[in-house]
Amino acid sequence: MTFTEQDQDQILLQGVSLDQIDQQINYFVHGFPYLNVIKAATIGDGIIRIAEDQLPAYIHRFDAAAHERDLVKFVPASGAATRMFKSLFAALDGKSDKSVDEVFARLTDFAFYDDLKAAMAAKGLDLDKAVAENDWQPSLRKTVLQFLLTEEGLEYGTLPKGLLKFHRYVDGPRTPVEEHLVEGASYANSDGLVKIHFTVSPEHRSRFEQLIDEQKADYEAWLGVTFDITFSEQKKSTDTISVNMDNSPFRNSDRDGQPGTLLFRPAGHGALIENLNDIQADIVFIKNIDNVVPDEIKETTVTYKKVLAAVLLDAQQQIARLQSLLDSSEVSDGYLAEADELFRRTLFTLPPEGFENLSKAEKLDYFRRKLDRPVRACGMVKNVGEPGGGPFWARNQDGSVSLQVVESAQIDLTDPKQKAIFDEATHFNPVDLVCGLKDHNGRKYDLPAYRDPQTGFITAKSKDGKDLKAQELPGLWNGAMANWNTIFVEVPIITFNPVKTVNDLLRKEHQPIED
Repeated sequence: MTFTEQDQDQILLQGVSLDQIDQQINYFVHGFPYLNVIKAATIGDGIIRIAEDQLPAYIHRFDAAAHERDLVKFVPASGAATRMFKSLFAALDGKSDKSVDEVFARLTDFAFYDDLKAAMAAKGLDLDKAVAENDWQPSLRKTVLQFLLTEEGLEYGTLPKGLLKFHRYVDGPRTPVEEHLVEGASYANSDGLVKIHFTVSPEHRSRFEQLIDEQKADYEAWLGVTFDITFSEQKKSTDTISVNMDNSPFRNSDRDGQPGTLLFRPAGHGALIENLNDIQADIVFIKNIDNVVPDEIKETTVTYKKVLAAVLLDAQQQIARLQSLLDSSEVSDGYLAEADELFRRTLFTLPPEGFENLSKAEKLDYFRRKLDRPVRACGMVKNVGEPGGGPFWARNQDGSVSLQVVESAQIDLTDPKQKAIFDEATHFNPVDLVCGLKDHNGRKYDLPAYRDPQTGFITAKSKDGKDLKAQELPGLWNGAMANWNTIFVEVPIITFNPVKTVNDLLRKEHQPIED
C-alpha cells in the first residue's frame, strides 16, 4: 500500500508503524481465520463447579492472602450509553413500542427521576403533574425524552453509562462508578487501601474526575477505607485504519480539493490490553461498568470474586512449585508427568498431537514456556440466551488445545460441525475475571506478548453517508488473552446483571427491595 507523505506523517502521529498498517489492510483483504473449536467447555470438562460447603474455605484463602498482595479493580467505562436508549431515540422520531410505554408507565421508578424533574422544572415544566395525569400525548412524550436524552436536560443519550444514575437509596441515587467503589471496598481491599482503575473516553474524563472528587471522601468515611482512583484512556496507537469496501484506505471529506486524512477508529475493548499492561498489581479484578447491583444483593458477587481470586492464587502456587522443579539441575520423568497432570487437570491445556514422541528436552521446553504465562480465573454463568462469548476448548497456533472465551464471530457457523459445537455451549462469559499479572518472582508480564493477533474482527460501519469497513483488535478477554493460562469457574447468574437497555433498570435486581 502506497501512502502520501501527508499520510505517513499522520500515521507517525498516530503512534503506529507502516508495517502495522500494512498488516491491518492485509486482514481487511484476506480476513481473519476462524478459530478451531474442539468442544464446548462444560461442568467437569473445562468448567469448575465449587460446592456450596467449600465456599468459606476459598473465601478464607483469599482473605488471608489479600493483605500481602497489591490488588486493583479494573473497570472498562468508556462506552457511551447511546445504545442503552435506542428505543427512546426512536420514540423521539415518532416510532414508539412497548418498551417505551413501560418507561413512561414507570418513570418514577428510575433513579434519575428527580434529576429529570428538576431539569424540566428549571424550564417551568411540571413532571410530577404529567405523571399524575398519566396522559402521555406524543408532544409531551417528546418533551420528556428531549430533557432526558439531549443537552436540553440530562444528556443521558450521549453520556457514558458510568455517569448515569442507576440505583435509588434512602440517602440518594448512585451511579455505576459509585457502585464499583462500594463493591471494590469488599474485595479489592488490601489493608484498607482500595485501588480502582477506570478506562474512560477523553471527552468525559473530567466528569468522571469531578464525580470522584465530590463523592470519594464520603464513601471513604462510610466504608472505612482509602480509595486510590486512577483513570486512563484508550491509546491512539491502538486505533485501526478504516477502508472502503474495495479495501482502499477510507479518507475523511476532502479539503480544498486535497485528499482527506486517513480515518482511524477505536479498535474495540481489545485495545485495553495496553491499559491493563500499565497496571502495576499482583491481582486485577475485571468487570464491566454496567454490571452492578444494589447493596441488598451484592453479597453473592463479593463471595464469588473472592472465590475466583482464591482459585487463581492456588493455581499460581502450583505453577510456581512446578517451575522450581523444572528449573532444577536434574529434571526427572516424574516432574514432567506432574507438569502434564497440572496442565490437563488444573490449567485445562492439552499438548499438541505427537507430543509423546518429543524428546525430554523438547517436552521440558514446552512445559517451561506454558507455565511462564499470565493466569486468569474467569467466572462463567449458565446460558440463558444472553448474547456474547462463551467457554470452549479450542486449538491454538502451536497445536495445543486450551480453554478460550470465544465470540460467535470467531466460529465458522456455516460449518455444521463447528455450529453443532457452538450450540452445545452450556455457559457464557459475563466478563468476570481475576487476573494474575506477575510471575512467581514478582516480574510483571508484558501482556501484549500473549495475545493472538489472528483473532480480530471486521465490522461494517459508515461515515458521512459512505460505507466503510472497520477492524477491531483481538478482544480483551478473547484473543488479547488467548495465550494466558486459563481456568473457568461457574458463578451464579445473580452475579450478572448488566444494563444493556434503559428498561433493564426496571428489573427487580436494580430496584430497591421494599420493606
